[in-house]
Amino acid sequence: MSRPVAITGARIFDGWDWHEGCALLVRDGRVSALPPETAVPADAAVEAAGGALLVPGFIDLQVNGGGGVLLNEDRSVEGLRRICAAHARFGTTAALPTLITDTFDVRAEAIAAGFDAQAAGVPGFLGLHLEGPHLSLARKGVHDPALIRPMEARDLDAMLALAGRFPALMVTVAPENATVEQVAAMAAAGITVSLGHSDTTYATAAAYAAAGARTVTHLFNAMSPLGHREPGMVGAALDIGTLSAGIIADGIHVDPVSMRVALEAKAGPGRIFLVTDAMSPIGTEEKGFFLNGREIFRKDGRLTLADGTLAGADIDMLSSVRFVHERLGLPLGEALRMASLYPAEAVGLGARKGRLGPGTDADFVVLTEGLDMVATYIGGARVWSPSSRSAIASP
Repeated sequence: MSRPVAITGARIFDGWDWHEGCALLVRDGRVSALPPETAVPADAAVEAAGGALLVPGFIDLQVNGGGGVLLNEDRSVEGLRRICAAHARFGTTAALPTLITDTFDVRAEAIAAGFDAQAAGVPGFLGLHLEGPHLSLARKGVHDPALIRPMEARDLDAMLALAGRFPALMVTVAPENATVEQVAAMAAAGITVSLGHSDTTYATAAAYAAAGARTVTHLFNAMSPLGHREPGMVGAALDIGTLSAGIIADGIHVDPVSMRVALEAKAGPGRIFLVTDAMSPIGTEEKGFFLNGREIFRKDGRLTLADGTLAGADIDMLSSVRFVHERLGLPLGEALRMASLYPAEAVGLGARKGRLGPGTDADFVVLTEGLDMVATYIGGARVWSPSSRSAIASP
């Protein structure tokens, strides 16, 4: 057993409550305790946080790329490493790199890269999110319509073969191109099935939720809206308690007023959680990139096709936390839960991720009081700390 590390001098958020005068005690990649600073073991290596905030690491269940890499274009373990590293700079300690609609063979290559990343222990790699190709043409968004198709037997077999192979696996489908029976089979195997890119009715969405679908992909975007006679997918996401929903908090994909209404309306225990839907430019100065052979333009916080169709988002998770805290007025603790605990619970990992307590993974972020980055830790190891801002000093 390794020597414990105690981080002191921080205001600690454990996922529900704030702790003053306590230390975070880490051993062998897990949190062992949050003792009073006066009770830190004598053999612990002490790191002083200098009055910073120490919060659970962020969990991003929809991240298409980062660091100049897009998973659809670079299906390799090094590509996945660069994506996860790019987002660790902004506090993300666990990510589901996301493959959007593509061919069967491309999906197989991305899955193989995922296995390699897991075997290599890539920091921050949690699993995969396979968004499509079984979506609705009517709500395709940026997805290539030529590649959208119904789920076939070989697709279902490929998904079921992945069951239990990653800590988390999310698959986005639309009722238009995946059956209730297929969703039930994936859910029974432990796959997180998400409904998205769909023009379906409330009743149909409810039937799929009853079959085991657990989440809704990027709430409000690429789905049937909440109407006064037909509640649609948005109505289902807000009304059905077993469904959680990701939301892109950049002020572009969803108006702040709509976000506020959704947060007030959402029935539990399912929650609304933050996703970035980030593309390759995150962490870079790139002005554009290519997806499925189509050019994507980056300007004024937007990523779009030439016709103006939104193509993912240009935001990181820390900026998303700031947005819901500062623009929507959510308490900081709730904003942090939307980025950590709620996504962890959405994929069934709430017992070990998204919070800090005895036995949880030692994934955490150190922030200034002004919510600027200081350092990111994954499994108790510091994976990112800008030398110009680092406030953690080892004795």
